[in-house]
Amino acid sequence: MTDEDVTGPDPSWTSQLAHGWAAVRDGLEEFYKGPYRQMFAREKRDEDDFFTLIVLGEALGVPDPAAYYTAEFLPGLYQDFHAWHRRMGMPDSPLDHIACC
Repeated sequence: MTDEDVTGPDPSWTSQLAHGWAAVRDGLEEFYKGPYRQMFAREKRDEDDFFTLIVLGEALGVPDPAAYYTAEFLPGLYQDFHAWHRRMGMPDSPLDHIACC
């Protein structure tokens, strides 16, 4: 019986193996996600725009039965509001109580 059998494998060997597998995983992830990164960013932006429209719907005049529940999201949307209304084609703020331009 050797010392390695008693203590187990060398810890540096296992950490090197784990680091190697992590590098392979990161490389494969980049290989598969790389070509679609722009598409994922565009889809995320579209989903965020739709979410903003749903949350601000009551303020824009669209009846919203869940307006009470979506009101708590409003403070998180104020910082991106200017970019959102410019992307939607509105040159000025459509809301009277939010003056960003």
